[in-house]
Amino acid sequence: MRGLRVVPSGRPGRGRLYVNLPDGRAVAWYDRRANRISVLADDQRDAVVRALRPFLTGAVSIGPPPVPTAAELRSLELPPDADLAPNRPGENLRGELDHGTAGTRARHRLRRDLAAQQRSGDAFDALEARGWRILHCVPLPGLGLIDHLLIGPAGIFCVRTVPARGQRAAVGDLLIAVGRADPRPDPHWARRAAARAEQVLMSRAAAYGSEPPRRSRAGGARSGSAPTSRAAADRAELALMSRAAADGAEPSLTSRAVAARAEQVLMSRAAADGAEPPRRSRAGGARSGSAPTVRVTGALAVDDASRVEVAPTVRDLRVLQPRTAAPDLGSLPTTLEPPAVEALFALARDTRTWLQVLSGVPEKPRPARDV
Repeated sequence: MRGLRVVPSGRPGRGRLYVNLPDGRAVAWYDRRANRISVLADDQRDAVVRALRPFLTGAVSIGPPPVPTAAELRSLELPPDADLAPNRPGENLRGELDHGTAGTRARHRLRRDLAAQQRSGDAFDALEARGWRILHCVPLPGLGLIDHLLIGPAGIFCVRTVPARGQRAAVGDLLIAVGRADPRPDPHWARRAAARAEQVLMSRAAAYGSEPPRRSRAGGARSGSAPTSRAAADRAELALMSRAAADGAEPSLTSRAVAARAEQVLMSRAAADGAEPPRRSRAGGARSGSAPTVRVTGALAVDDASRVEVAPTVRDLRVLQPRTAAPDLGSLPTTLEPPAVEALFALARDTRTWLQVLSGVPEKPRPARDV
């Protein structure tokens, strides 16, 4: 077929290539990430392959368009004003610079923070080639904005950017000190934001489907086959774990044993009532039909630091630097499969997910410790 044109779309080198007729109608597209050509009409396959041949790399699969997943359908239904995916790093700071205060010192501080967020955002955006999904400037009611939200194979990370301006940064449990400036409570904020983001995503995932699986004693996710028994067992375990966390200590083996015993009793009752006990797959994940496990970790992106020192007591907070973020995150174990990453990204990119009213979801207690 003559007159076919190849038109790029999306980010350079990572978006789709559309094959259009002279009147602008698309007859096929080439997905570079999946290395697949989707043809709308089978009789045009040869012409489409000839038009795309200069752009193809490696073994390419050809066929009709794949059936969209639930996450893709949800993204298609998303209004443009409610989509967070187009946000650039430091989107809110750009608006303040354009329309905010005219003070010289305040504008200098905004430019410095914007440059730090842009450098961190560019480093995180480079992770998309490794299966990550990145969002910037995510609204979190009560806590302001999440600078960067990373969703990928290693889990979900709620990142706050800290500009170091070429000075030494010392990270403690609650505060971070940059140079000789007053310490900032960024570590404490990152933990609170991660806990709130985890609650939001869990409640939203439950609203879209079955009850999100909770972590069992072995760390795996169980399905929601017996929701009443599962929820009661989780409440018993959460109460014991929260009480131990409020005392500043790790949950004891006795607490874990009591929670496990409560789970066994309730699950046996559910089985006696005719409900099928939930089963786990070999990898410890949930069977099909359950929502992905949501676990959000707080993180700090320390930009342009001469040296970063992390206190040995900091265990539940990830400290990243833009120039080493890719290898640091790539070395972490895989906890989310690609379908779970896409499903969580479809939820997180929707502004309505974050602006909903959180009713009946208490905030997780966090032990208060000195730096």
